[in-house]
Amino acid sequence: MISVLTGAGISTESGIPDYRGPQGLWRRDPDHEKLVTIDYYLTDPDIRRRSWEYRRSSPAWTARPNPAHRALVELEQAGLLDRLITQNVDGLHQKAGSAAERVLELHGNMFGVVCVGCGARSTLREALDRIDAGEPDPACAACGGVLKTTTVMFGEMLDQDTIAAAVRAAEQAATFVTIGTSLQVQPAASLAAVAARSGARLVVVNAEPTPYDEVADEVVREPIGAAVPALVARLLKDRG
Repeated sequence: MISVLTGAGISTESGIPDYRGPQGLWRRDPDHEKLVTIDYYLTDPDIRRRSWEYRRSSPAWTARPNPAHRALVELEQAGLLDRLITQNVDGLHQKAGSAAERVLELHGNMFGVVCVGCGARSTLREALDRIDAGEPDPACAACGGVLKTTTVMFGEMLDQDTIAAAVRAAEQAATFVTIGTSLQVQPAASLAAVAARSGARLVVVNAEPTPYDEVADEVVREPIGAAVPALVARLLKDRG
């Protein structure tokens, strides 16, 4: 079976900028990282207000899946895809048609909201409606605690069940494909090493070099929107 790890690079052709690439958010605005760092978020109301506005203006609201997302759906429908592990919070894999139960969102999803105090859940749309009604930093309606999106911010722990499932998928994969990820953020990046150590064929598809290029069996530098459909077509042909 094949398991896939995707990062921000798979969504750039859908109009969602990455973080670390040549035109990434952090290169254009180094201060942006504070908006997605839990310590800054919890202690600074101004950071929270800016973070809510950042979520409001996210192109993920209107973004559409591109050929790379759709190609991975083909792989799943052919019965070749075990797990689709993603570092993205934009939901584009599910929009493309990937089965929700097969997608492992390592960093959560931006469209839900959770209270860091009592764990009450709501939606981002509800939070933004409250902001529009005059609450620049809406508090939890149940306990008055701080609300945040259901994304895993820097400084937070990943969901342990999700990361355990991702590790199992890497260990069991015959082929492990990384797409559009710099393979610099742990523990997600280590999944490539887990797969390689377990005997998987490792394929790295990314515009920029990654720390795992030297151990990969194949490195693809072509634009992701064309490279992934071509790779999937080859995998489907090899199966037959």
